[in-house]
Amino acid sequence: MKTYTAKPEDVVAKWHLIDAEGLVLGRLATIAAMILRGKHKPMFSTNIDCGDFIVVINAEKVLMTGRKRDNKTYYWHTGHPGGIKSRTAAQILDSAHPERVLQKAIERMLPKGPMGTQQFRKLKVYAGPDHPHDAQNPAKLDIAAMNPKNTRTNTRASTGSA
Repeated sequence: MKTYTAKPEDVVAKWHLIDAEGLVLGRLATIAAMILRGKHKPMFSTNIDCGDFIVVINAEKVLMTGRKRDNKTYYWHTGHPGGIKSRTAAQILDSAHPERVLQKAIERMLPKGPMGTQQFRKLKVYAGPDHPHDAQNPAKLDIAAMNPKNTRTNTRASTGSA
């Protein structure tokens, strides 16, 4: 019996469409990262990019549990002395580019290095309901139906006010 090893020419990448409206950020990010890596396929290999393409729409309507919307802070450094900057998730979601919260969550779940960069390029995230990938015929992926915990129906829990 021989061990099967995937080859780049054997990989067939599919397109998936995810509507992020009402979905919990972390649960959506873990499923998306798994599909981008190709871990949902039986031919998965760590050294070959077996992943599929993902188009996420309505990223501005993603929800967070607890008080993460107000308390989760993203830091970066400008490179100058004393140049540490920060923004909360609420500030980013209410700004001009709310899709960056979902992009960062998925990017940090992918491997670091050239393979992770290649897999991250297969992610297309849009804040609104429109996307330019109709020609690829992406199959709709219903994450809300996978597990009841993937959605948030209580709006008080998602806004942070108790």
